[in-house]
Amino acid sequence: MLSYDKKLLSPGRTLGRETRSTPSLLALRSLRQAVVVCIVAASASAWATGGFEQVRQEFRPSDTAVLDRDGVLLQRLRTDATVRRGQWVALADVSPALRTALLLSEDRRFHEHSGIDWRAVPSAAWGNLWNTRTRGASTLTMQLAGLLDDDLRRGSGGRSLAQKVGQAVAATRLEREWRKDQILEAYLNLVPFRGEIVGIDALSRTLFGKAAHGLDAREAAIAAALVRAPNASAAQVARRACDVLRDMAPSDVERRNVDCTAMAMFASAALQRRAFDPSEGIAPHLARRAWQLQRDAAIETSAGAGARDRDIRTTLRAPLQRFALASLQRHLRELRGRNVQDAGLVVLDNASGEVLAWVGSSGDLSRAADVDAVVAPRQPGSTLKPLLYAQAIAERRLTAASLIDDSSAQIATASGLYVPQNYDRQFKGLVSARTALAASLNVPAVRTLVMVSPESFARQLRAVGMPLKEGGGYYGYSLALGSAEVSLLALTNAYRTLANGGMHSATRVLVEGPPDTAPSRALDAGAAFIVGDILSDANARTRTFGIDSVLGTRFWTAVKTGTSKDMRDNWAVGWSQRYTVGVWVGNAGGAPMWDVSGTSGAAPVWAEVMGFLHAREPSRAPKPPAGVVRTAVRFGDGLEAARDEWFVAGTEQAEFTPGAGADAGAQAGQTRIASPADGLIVALDPDIPPKHQRVRFIADRHGRGQEDRQALQWRIDGKPFARGDRAEWLPWPGRHVFELADIRGVVLDSVRLEVRGAGVATKR
Repeated sequence: MLSYDKKLLSPGRTLGRETRSTPSLLALRSLRQAVVVCIVAASASAWATGGFEQVRQEFRPSDTAVLDRDGVLLQRLRTDATVRRGQWVALADVSPALRTALLLSEDRRFHEHSGIDWRAVPSAAWGNLWNTRTRGASTLTMQLAGLLDDDLRRGSGGRSLAQKVGQAVAATRLEREWRKDQILEAYLNLVPFRGEIVGIDALSRTLFGKAAHGLDAREAAIAAALVRAPNASAAQVARRACDVLRDMAPSDVERRNVDCTAMAMFASAALQRRAFDPSEGIAPHLARRAWQLQRDAAIETSAGAGARDRDIRTTLRAPLQRFALASLQRHLRELRGRNVQDAGLVVLDNASGEVLAWVGSSGDLSRAADVDAVVAPRQPGSTLKPLLYAQAIAERRLTAASLIDDSSAQIATASGLYVPQNYDRQFKGLVSARTALAASLNVPAVRTLVMVSPESFARQLRAVGMPLKEGGGYYGYSLALGSAEVSLLALTNAYRTLANGGMHSATRVLVEGPPDTAPSRALDAGAAFIVGDILSDANARTRTFGIDSVLGTRFWTAVKTGTSKDMRDNWAVGWSQRYTVGVWVGNAGGAPMWDVSGTSGAAPVWAEVMGFLHAREPSRAPKPPAGVVRTAVRFGDGLEAARDEWFVAGTEQAEFTPGAGADAGAQAGQTRIASPADGLIVALDPDIPPKHQRVRFIADRHGRGQEDRQALQWRIDGKPFARGDRAEWLPWPGRHVFELADIRGVVLDSVRLEVRGAGVATKR
């Protein structure tokens, strides 16, 4: 073991053995006078430096540490790709061995000179002149001056005479304005060591895997050797380090015992180590977003670069983040045979909007690990339905007990006929809105959107933080089934709006971020409560999900799943008393999964994370807000079991029969046109035989007997053309109005229809 005398590290003491053979005193004085003349000549343009504190405060690490709310490291984010710098290290935190090695190697009389080592100048000049030993006379102070001023930096061909004079001028000023310990501390933090490594913290952690205070004699010798020749071969570094190690030995015996062979092996191994791999963190996507948010906030407040690049404290919880990532990866491994590679997850605090977990990808399971699934736009499938029903209930178009017809429907759109289907390709007939939403039936959702209108629903989505790329008319009635693209973060926060009784506010990632905006009313509180009650109703969802569903939890939760077209995306989003959790599973490239639905893809992860959040914390159902009442209801024809139902005050109703619901198409005793739909656009194709392009008309006769069938009359543009509850018509271009009338000529229903294309010739 080598020991170090603290006196050797103090001012007034020269390190190492002095060289007695120097040029003559006359030559030394002459050279000093010449240099002084040069310095005086250059003083008019002398280099000026900021103070030590300014240099220290402007120092920026190349890696930014992203921390959780308690200061636990989540991720190291590389923010400067040109160099690798660690944290600024105080001189007191640098090992004595390193300070000794550096001064022995670079500036033995550091504590004696005032910036220029006059005794070293003639020796360097003499050696360089006769090529006996090429060396420089730059002191640590002069080298620091070169590191602080770009104009004085060493080029590929070395420094010019003007640069050397500038170094000398700057060094003398540094010595006047800075203390010796400040000069040494700044030098250790700014000096390049090898490749991209700058500063002692980056060097010690990269090459030796430890902090600077823990460097031993061998490691310190290698560090000192790299200062002299940063890019030398491992063998050259080892030889130089061995010389430094011998100089550090306090006695001749220890000097002779230095093992240069062992040093060569140690140096070779150290120089092959690589820096910290950013992929080893647990929140790479959140780290990038947090860094960008902090950078933007610093720019807005005119904060300095140091404020932008300091460690970032986020709102995440590290234990939750680890669990969520592990759960997501474990479940994706189980689904690997079904063409599933990617997933995303976000957890929000209901009260504050703080992001508690943010998993942007499945990591090494993905071919697109850099894509952040939390903010990537995807089709949400059925997860938009709760917001649609909430709007319809708030507008008093529906109640939770209203009967909606789940049967085949043809709905006209600008591009033609839209025919929605349920997930299982089956229809349930008349169902309550509670059952329709909880069981995620598609046709009732589309019928509900017909009541609300796509444009109005698009405005509602914008109000809860989901701005669509296009207007509601662009998506049409398929918007009820999630044809627009939204992000997981926006969708989860919209569900958080439901959890908060319709009050919407932005999410929060940074602990020290801009002030929160005040929550705003985005949904009716009563409607939000009723939708939450429906999504927590395990009995109501049994028609689709069965009795023992993965969506069931032992504590109160409200949850909705969704699957987009061709199984490209599936979702599970829901909330408890305190948290809202959103999960997406799919492929970043948009490839369809194989037989993966919301309940088999995203829901198991959602349930696991919710269970983790409430392992020691209860979740109770919310209390009904003012303006919500509970009433006993019964359903005619045994459609559904009697129950107590929640209503927005003023909409309550005790009995629901196939004609008493809010669905206008199911009113008892009223005959209507079931097909075609009002506004249908028919596009004629001249290549298709006319008999296959006929439009079929069907009447829905509620409460009428068989004898009334022939009493119905069909009219086109006011002229009769058929009788009975069914008819066919050979289309002709133009806009037409079709009416259904009874035997007295009273019009019972009418639809508008437009035919486009060439006319079809008829045989007479």
